[in-house]
Amino acid sequence: MNVEERISKSETSIFKAVFPNTTNHYDTLFGGTAMQLMDEVAFITATRFSRQRMVTVSSDRIDFTKPIPAGTIVELVGKVSYLGSTSLKVKVNIYIEEMYTYRREKAVTGEFTFVAIDENKNPVKVLK
Repeated sequence: MNVEERISKSETSIFKAVFPNTTNHYDTLFGGTAMQLMDEVAFITATRFSRQRMVTVSSDRIDFTKPIPAGTIVELVGKVSYLGSTSLKVKVNIYIEEMYTYRREKAVTGEFTFVAIDENKNPVKVLK
């Protein structure tokens, strides 16, 4: 399987409902919760791409362009955006979907860097 096919097959989507226990005092999704969900989707994407142990080493700029209100559905989409020797980057977008309409818009974008490691936690090549 070539790299483009692996990127395509490892793209990961997760849907979540935004309930009141995940919101802040503005009744919108708490930023820390959004970042946790993004890192989880990025980790799954990186692991599905490499099929190796992966660890997060950094998160690049995360842009919160729209508030995510309680009572909406969010879709998090992760896709490999860069491939290095021992590392890769995963871009994650969060989309808001209103529950009772077909309205959908991008709310958050960020990128996470992962390193492939062996059983001794030493970096190894992402592609075997």
